[in-house]
Amino acid sequence: MLIVAVSTALAACGDSDKATTAGSATPAPTSAAPSAVATSAAATPSSPAAGAASDKELCEAVKKASTEMKAELVKVATAGEPSAEDFKKILTELEKRVTTAAATGDGKVAAALRTFGAEAAKAASSADPATAADNPAFEKAGEDITTACKAAGINVVV
Repeated sequence: MLIVAVSTALAACGDSDKATTAGSATPAPTSAAPSAVATSAAATPSSPAAGAASDKELCEAVKKASTEMKAELVKVATAGEPSAEDFKKILTELEKRVTTAAATGDGKVAAALRTFGAEAAKAASSADPATAADNPAFEKAGEDITTACKAAGINVVV
């Protein structure tokens, strides 16, 4: 149950094809967490308007981070039953990457990433992070990223 909740969150930013193949060790996620920041996208978090990353760049970064977080989830899940601490670590890293990426942009994608980051942080700080991530607000935040990235021409499944 916990794996389903977090993989749902982590699927938010992956390709639909990758979501089904990456989910072979866990149920295929339908929404998830974009989590994303490549170091090149993490440049100037304090001033997003000056030289802000485009929505397309943010979506590409989210897609990459999502793939990495899903791989980490699969690794943890194949080692045995993931603990609350495992989920906390994954959600905390996801929140960090999403928040860092959001700080580099100023469009709809950045706004969706900020909301998603806040939801990931809430879930990570709870006693049962996987269950906390399985909620409508978290799911909607992921869907908002999918929608914003689709408008930017990047297929990110949330």
